[in-house]
Amino acid sequence: MSDVLLTTSELEVGYGGRAFLPPLNWQVRRGEIWAVIGPNGGGKTTILRTVLGLNSAVGGRVKPSAGLRIGYVPQRETLDSAVPARVCDVVRSGADRGWSFLRPARLVHDHAALERAMDDTDVRRIRTHSYRALSEGQKQRVLMARALVGDPSLLVLDEPTSAMDLTAEGALFELVRQLVEGRDLSVIVVSHHLGVLARYATHALLVDKDEELLLAGSVDEIAASRECVERFGHVLMAARRESA
Repeated sequence: MSDVLLTTSELEVGYGGRAFLPPLNWQVRRGEIWAVIGPNGGGKTTILRTVLGLNSAVGGRVKPSAGLRIGYVPQRETLDSAVPARVCDVVRSGADRGWSFLRPARLVHDHAALERAMDDTDVRRIRTHSYRALSEGQKQRVLMARALVGDPSLLVLDEPTSAMDLTAEGALFELVRQLVEGRDLSVIVVSHHLGVLARYATHALLVDKDEELLLAGSVDEIAASRECVERFGHVLMAARRESA
């Protein structure tokens, strides 16, 4: 597989046939961690869903690399609290959700993949625990394990730390970095916690539909940009210096 996993060409996102952001020309390469940042309601999730084929594009195209597999953890995903699912049951459900880009669901019947996903996210030790009794940090790890069962090359996380404290958030992003290194994959993550993202992301996509702004580049480039400083001050740049 090419080092370029995903390319967008003049991609326009919006609703009702009307784009609310400029065209997006973007490449995601193997080993990169992309942070999608911007104000609440700025269009971050809409971009993700359009890139994944879950929303229709207004214009342009998305070109995945041949055979690209994507693991996706949506924003605020919930499981029926009335169902007494164990951790291993939730992770195993990813075997029936594995999919190749814009193709029908791909069944994954690989016990080894299930075990590896639980090992890589450190949830094997709680595999028989009730999912609904877990902490928010543990739940997110379980959902990430479910997304990893299909052995993706690209992992997409939408607001994975929205209900976590700073300690749990830092631990989750450290896990993301370990997954990138250990599984040779790429990650796209939406989050509003700039300090943590600055320490772990390699690249950033700044999105603000109210200002019709799309800006992509390395984290250092985005942190130093006028557009980023105007919106967030020097938080991103300061966090980068602290982590250097």
